[in-house]
Amino acid sequence: MKSIYLRNFVAIAALVSICFLIIALSFVGLGRQYLIGEYYKSMERSAEEVARTASAVSQTASLDSWILRMNVASLANAVGDHIFVTDAQGRICCCSDREPVCEHIGTVVPEQILRQAEDGTLEMRSDLGGVFRGRRYVKAAPILSPKGEIEGYVFVSNPTGSMLGAWTTFLTVAAGIAVVVFGIALGATMLYTRHMARPLDEMAAASRKFARGDFSVRVKQTEDPTDEMGALIESFNKMADSLEQAEKRRSEFIANISHELRTPMTTISGFADGILDGTIPPEQQRKYLRSIRDETRRLSRLVREMLSVSQAKARANNPAARCNFDLTELMLQTLLSFESRATKKDLDVDPQLPDEHLMVHADKDAITQVIYNLLDNAVKFSEKGSCLVLRLYKDNGKAYVSIKDRGETIPPEDLPFIFDRFHKSDRSRSLDKDGMGLGLYLVKTILNSHDEDIAVKSENGETEFVFTLPLAT
Repeated sequence: MKSIYLRNFVAIAALVSICFLIIALSFVGLGRQYLIGEYYKSMERSAEEVARTASAVSQTASLDSWILRMNVASLANAVGDHIFVTDAQGRICCCSDREPVCEHIGTVVPEQILRQAEDGTLEMRSDLGGVFRGRRYVKAAPILSPKGEIEGYVFVSNPTGSMLGAWTTFLTVAAGIAVVVFGIALGATMLYTRHMARPLDEMAAASRKFARGDFSVRVKQTEDPTDEMGALIESFNKMADSLEQAEKRRSEFIANISHELRTPMTTISGFADGILDGTIPPEQQRKYLRSIRDETRRLSRLVREMLSVSQAKARANNPAARCNFDLTELMLQTLLSFESRATKKDLDVDPQLPDEHLMVHADKDAITQVIYNLLDNAVKFSEKGSCLVLRLYKDNGKAYVSIKDRGETIPPEDLPFIFDRFHKSDRSRSLDKDGMGLGLYLVKTILNSHDEDIAVKSENGETEFVFTLPLAT
């Protein structure tokens, strides 16, 4: 399979080649026409100059006079063209050749060519009916008397090789420069495409390592994070971070759930075997049966909480379960279910709720579970005789719920992981022997399903949870 680097290089190289070819063909074609046009203009000026001189000379001498021939030879030598003058019948009577006996003198130019030269528009590539041995570029002009009568013609010519010799030399140099520039362009294209393909190659290599379970690799960020490639690299690395964290959480989840299940199951199995094989005497069997019952209930709670998490995730994809309800009333109803527990711990409950109804749009049963779990957490960890504060308010189109308790401060290193599944801080382990570490994870899952968030702050013995809900429209 061809690599993207090779495909990009071939595509860009082909594009550069086509551009160079179009430019070269245009340059050669247009440049050649421009050069020939400029030569024709120069030859036209020479023809008109000789025609004026010949017209002046014809007033006092014939067209085959030495005076005219010297002028023609001097001008031809200056401009590098071949010039000859004919009489009105087309017979050559004056030539710019320096030989004493010119081969062109006496030669007759065909009549059809003379007719084209009458108005001075003759411009062709021809041998003039055998006057020259090969084809030449020719320009002609008539020689007019003061009365406007045609007394003869001036023909200016230049051989094809002479006219395009300089052009050929220029093309050779230009072609050499073009080859060098083309080589530099291909080299730059190769380096650029290799540079652009490098992050993609690194991503492919990293993806293969991901497939083998190694999530530690990252793509080096050498691009501008604001462009497409830089943004792709940054997103890929963030994805790698998420995968690595997810793998760590998965491993921790397996380890935690294995630990949570192993302890009660080992206890149940050991006590049951002791009763069955007679190791535990009959008078103590009731005591150990109670232990088996407690461990069974612990397993039941674990399964129930895991089921609640699964149901919460399932409800996240069911917007039809959401409705408008009074959040103030819901908080009061949920708070009443903790009255006995709060009284038992001598807690002072301070509900700072608005007087008017505060309507929100959410899954009422799920939000009830959120408030219940947070209140349960607050009552469980509050110091005896402390104050439990519930606050409800709205701001910037959101409803805010705050639950604050006073007790032991959550360690700062535990705060980022407090909503993780099966996570238990030292605080929860010291105060809740039966906790599964799923309560706050369930809260986070429900709020995330509503596209809302929850934050926690714990300092100086005060812990506060704040979450948001969308207001009803």
